[in-house]
Amino acid sequence: MNRTLVVTNDFPPRQGGIQTFVAALLDRRPPDSLVVLASRSPGWEAHDAALPYPVVRRPTAMLLPTPGTARAAADLARRHGCDSAFFGAAAPLGMVAPALRDAGVGHLVGATHGHETGWVALPGSRQLMQRIAGHLDVVTYISEYTRDRLAPALGSRTRLAQLSPGVDVERFTPDVDGSPVRRRYGLGEAPVAVCVSRLVARKGQDVLVECWPQVLAQHPDARLLLVGGGPDERTLRRAVAARGLQDSVVLTGAVPHAELPAHYAAGTVFAMPCRTRRAGLDVEGLGMVFLEASACGLPVVAGTSGGAPETVQEGITGHVVEPRSAEAVATAISGLLAEPDRARAMGAAGRAWVEQRWSWTTIATTFGDLLDR
Repeated sequence: MNRTLVVTNDFPPRQGGIQTFVAALLDRRPPDSLVVLASRSPGWEAHDAALPYPVVRRPTAMLLPTPGTARAAADLARRHGCDSAFFGAAAPLGMVAPALRDAGVGHLVGATHGHETGWVALPGSRQLMQRIAGHLDVVTYISEYTRDRLAPALGSRTRLAQLSPGVDVERFTPDVDGSPVRRRYGLGEAPVAVCVSRLVARKGQDVLVECWPQVLAQHPDARLLLVGGGPDERTLRRAVAARGLQDSVVLTGAVPHAELPAHYAAGTVFAMPCRTRRAGLDVEGLGMVFLEASACGLPVVAGTSGGAPETVQEGITGHVVEPRSAEAVATAISGLLAEPDRARAMGAAGRAWVEQRWSWTTIATTFGDLLDR
């Protein structure tokens, strides 16, 4: 059996999108095919004790491509007979790839997650990414958008292959009961536009607040549910108050990950008009929230940033709109609220598409193919 050494700084119990991505991939591999080298985070001992595969933790909170890390990785590869390696994030840990080659590892794969599109746009970090890519057999990308940004810099140095995050279709499902969340926030039976994301400018919650009076003009009983915390929370609360929207807009603050499916389920429509900022350096690499919402049976309204349009089948599972236009966002939301049958049909189509294309089962098969090659 092919045994894979996973080298990653991003690993539970530390929280984050890359950590979730790496753990979900490994959960679907044969346990005896894996060994992991990772950094330490609070609670790591209890977490690792429950895993079916070995995890070695370096005594650091940040795993960097130091000589010590390279030696530890090479030693693990030799002791466990690893013939492939996977870097949970190609940069910067992919710098230890030559040490793994010397240890007999024949196939090296490194993942990218979206922010690397900014790295390859800047001279210094672009050279680092090119150096890393030259040591890897495969560099993965999460969307066609990110591939188009990475390919000019990296495509001649390695093979590029898509490896997107997946959706847990057993957790995110139309069967989840959203009524407790509705009761918690006093939403009653009102139609609800829900947005689940960190409160940062790129996600477009400010445009949702700006457009909300236009939605209310057609749907006076509608509610806007902004789920998540973040640096823009205070600014958004001030904007809600300035527009007199306190009775129809709810900001939940940070919500535990386990409660997210129920918050999606409390919605009628999902909307996040994400937009690209900072000359393309602040961009949506893919947009898993759109796929999670679709898995829960909601029609979605997405912005045009980065890979977000790839998570929507236009006119089938939802709509992609100009994210800086409050009028365009309001029109899309209002139209879906006005046609419940069309909205439900889009939600059902989204669920079917996620099951077929975006489930972790599908993604894990792709991951296995990349490792086995």
